[in-house]
Amino acid sequence: MTLHQGHVSLSGSYSTGSAESLFVPSDTSQQESSQQDSADRRTRLAADRTVFAAERTYAAWVRTGLAALASGVGAKKLLEGVVADWMIWGVGTILVLFSAFSFGAAVWRQVFSGAPPPHPDTPRIPPALLIAVNGFLVLVALSALVSIWFGRTGGD
Repeated sequence: MTLHQGHVSLSGSYSTGSAESLFVPSDTSQQESSQQDSADRRTRLAADRTVFAAERTYAAWVRTGLAALASGVGAKKLLEGVVADWMIWGVGTILVLFSAFSFGAAVWRQVFSGAPPPHPDTPRIPPALLIAVNGFLVLVALSALVSIWFGRTGGD
């Protein structure tokens, strides 16, 4: 880059800009700083949105598990006299096992979600609490399964 008659030459060609236009104004560093702060803020907000999305996904898995558990338990009473007992046991077993799977998948998805977001402002749910609550729900599902297998089918 050479200066020739007040013009800047790049690679042997002349540009129309003057040499003064190459100097950076003093407020550019402030603009860069505010842009960096803005980018950092957007990154933190994106990390918060990621945490909230993970919690909504966790809630969806638990909601699905609870619905399957209720359906499995309700199938025993509602299907009585409509279908054979082995079908009641099969449907109830499948629904209750699916509920236990959903509770396990909820914890797995929340605890092992991949790369952590960059320092969110929002705190995450403690993994020990997730494991305790969903472990209890799995035990409830397994006790419902035992009830379906060995409990009375009829209202006698």
